[in-house]
Amino acid sequence: MTGPAEDSARERILQAAEELFAEAGFDATPTSRIAERAGVPKGLVHYYFKRKPDLLAALVGRLPDEAVPMAEVVVAGDLQESLHRLVGVLDRALDSSAVLSHLLWREADTHPDVLDALNARYDRVVAQVKAVIEAAGGVGADVEPAAQLLASAVSYRHSVARHTEDEQAAMHRELSFLARALDRNSHSN
Repeated sequence: MTGPAEDSARERILQAAEELFAEAGFDATPTSRIAERAGVPKGLVHYYFKRKPDLLAALVGRLPDEAVPMAEVVVAGDLQESLHRLVGVLDRALDSSAVLSHLLWREADTHPDVLDALNARYDRVVAQVKAVIEAAGGVGADVEPAAQLLASAVSYRHSVARHTEDEQAAMHRELSFLARALDRNSHSN
């Protein structure tokens, strides 16, 4: 078990790595610079993280859990409002790690472990969207593709770290469109 000083040093190393990877990229950031920014000896970086890619793996673990409180999100019979609430919860959770999320998406092309973790994260978002759609009254064959479409839109926004007012308005239109389409399909089934 690690003590408070060790936890603090490990946390400082991770924070320094996140900042430096975001500034210069993974490949252009030497571990000596991470150690310098963290205020620790270079050997301590290698004590906690045997290889530099282990730092990326640890950063993936710092992404927030996207667990959605269904009771706060789902409005029975109101799919559009439920989807708006869901996206709001996901945005707030991921806003706390916007730089990290953007950094990891950037590194996913060259680091299979990061890509695997981000794909698993996407799958969790799809499952949550699907659960919200079904709990709000959405039914039919289109629920799965609708969940994938919305999860893709949310993932894209988080990967590029954009939540401007224009992006918010576009997401509002997309959610409204999706809710209307699902509502029409559920009435025709």
